[in-house]
Amino acid sequence: MSLDVSLKAKNSLQRHRNVLTRAERVAKLIEQEKFDTEKDSVVGLPKVGHRKPPVGGKTKKKGPKDEEADDKKKKK
Repeated sequence: MSLDVSLKAKNSLQRHRNVLTRAERVAKLIEQEKFDTEKDSVVGLPKVGHRKPPVGGKTKKKGPKDEEADDKKKKK
């Protein structure tokens, strides 16, 4: 019996995950200064928003006005 393509773990850590591990949540809360390692417990942590960063995007096409402005900046 063969294994379905979607179940293979060839790049499972490279994908975006919606759920953070406890260590990742604590690190993110420490960055936001909402967690104190001496006072707070790692049990019952608040939710932490984890958004996928935008990858690339469309570049704006330069019109004739934009090219002239770039040329003037380069001459200075």
